[in-house]
Amino acid sequence: MSDIQSWIKHEVENNDVVVFMKGTPSFPQCGFSGQVVQILDYVGVKYVGHNVLEDDSLRQGIKDYSQWPTIPQLYVKGEFIGGCDIIREMFQSQELPALFTGKGIEFTPQG
Repeated sequence: MSDIQSWIKHEVENNDVVVFMKGTPSFPQCGFSGQVVQILDYVGVKYVGHNVLEDDSLRQGIKDYSQWPTIPQLYVKGEFIGGCDIIREMFQSQELPALFTGKGIEFTPQG
């Protein structure tokens, strides 16, 4: 396993909620990453954000790791959940808070 794959594996296994995105949670650099940040912030879950624009090996490595071609990517308790469209649909249908509850992750809704 390459160094980047090992690092990604460590991050998704050692943080409850991780998003690999373009930009940072405080400064998203694409609309899709911005939407995911807004949703996670609204739900009120703590998460770690990693900026794939800072490292080309991370940008490609996360796509290889998940076998998913787009960014952002959300992981919960080590499980790949999906990208922006999936997260938005899960939020709208109330599945996202239910996922966090089911995984034992605390959150405080902002709405």
